[in-house]
Amino acid sequence: MSTTVADSSGGLMGPLERQHSLQAKYRDAAQDKVLTKTHWHIAFANGLGWGFDGMDGVIFALAAPLFMKEFGVGVPDLRTGGQIALLASVVGIYFWPWLADKWGRRSLLAINIAMFSFFMPVAAWMPTWVSFILARMALNFALSGEWALGSMLVAETWPARLRGRVLSINRGTWCLGASLAGAISTYVIAIYGWRWGMTVPVAISVLAIYVRATCPESPYWVRTQDRKRRITESLNRGDRLSAEDIEWNRKAKKWSYAQLFAPDMWRNTLVATFVASCSTCIFGTVGGWMPLYLATEHHWSTAEYSQFYIAWGIVGSLGLITSGILADIIGRRVAFVLMLLEGAIFMTLWVYTNDRTLLWVYGLLWSVGFLGFWGPSNTLTAEIFPTRIRGSGNGFCWSVAWVVGFILWPFATVAIQQSTGSFQYAFLCIPVFMVLMAIGVWMVVPEHKGKDLNTIGV
Repeated sequence: MSTTVADSSGGLMGPLERQHSLQAKYRDAAQDKVLTKTHWHIAFANGLGWGFDGMDGVIFALAAPLFMKEFGVGVPDLRTGGQIALLASVVGIYFWPWLADKWGRRSLLAINIAMFSFFMPVAAWMPTWVSFILARMALNFALSGEWALGSMLVAETWPARLRGRVLSINRGTWCLGASLAGAISTYVIAIYGWRWGMTVPVAISVLAIYVRATCPESPYWVRTQDRKRRITESLNRGDRLSAEDIEWNRKAKKWSYAQLFAPDMWRNTLVATFVASCSTCIFGTVGGWMPLYLATEHHWSTAEYSQFYIAWGIVGSLGLITSGILADIIGRRVAFVLMLLEGAIFMTLWVYTNDRTLLWVYGLLWSVGFLGFWGPSNTLTAEIFPTRIRGSGNGFCWSVAWVVGFILWPFATVAIQQSTGSFQYAFLCIPVFMVLMAIGVWMVVPEHKGKDLNTIGV
């Protein structure tokens, strides 16, 4: 039954939105004129999610030389075990956003965080390499959905004029998580062992309670459910639909994959998948192999490369903040390309130096662009899909990217290392990827600066 209650955009509220609108935090998120405490709570929760993602991934990389020794495995075994564990990430990164299109963003985010918090210490105390990888699979399945759900919730609640910078700043907390991992490695792993270092993050579980208490459901998702219900009820009564509703319903009834590759969406899907795949190929090399590279080829101690990660993450977070501000002021594409080119230049210089001081200087400088481009990257993939398939779209492009960058590309990385005896040439592939990515984004990606989500994808 229709209602005469108006929503914040001047339309009519459906029954689900009337129910949610009884909560002040939902009413805060449903308007985009004034920033409220609720907006900050949502951003803070997503930022913490990104931070814990960075902490987990970097702790795994920092502890790798130690648990490789304890379990008696080599580089190919580490690659294979990591890829097996990442298969669960591929499933999770599609499953959670897809489910979010059906059940909503907030509750799944809280469940996700609770699962991740439980499985991280479980993995830390597994007695064998096989059981360790199995526990990592469960952990990765949960973690891969956390940042995707949080990013959608932020994109669908924050004002359009600030969307680029808040998503980039949120993404920047990944760097702070990486720095925290460096601190844990320096003051826990290096002293007490890797198992205790991977147990510390159990404290994350309180975030699930925080999300449930302070974050509302996405108004975009709520209104989409009401629209589906209203159209279904109208059709059942034999009412005449508007041309706009007829077209929207025709699209919405299709399977989500069919919608992603419909005539009006396939370009968006391919662009988002291209950006995501390049991003994971680039990050997979650094995230998986930099500690081992510094330890084996530059003879850095666990404490030294852990301290480097602290500084690397902090400086990289400044790149993400900068790219987010630029994305909202001068546009997504320009900010994206500037970050990529800066990172490519200093990454190349870093690879070709053996000087300890320059390894620090160039390493911190390339972190600005290397981590900074992720802000516009995640903003792009969060923006270009309609609300009805935003979760499925994000899940598809990032799950494909996980396969390309974290499962297939490591075979090339290890093959290069095994044939040359060094990770140097594998790291030199990164600037090439970054330049290709900059060219592709500049030529293909549309500009979405300041646009309402409903005007980008309908």
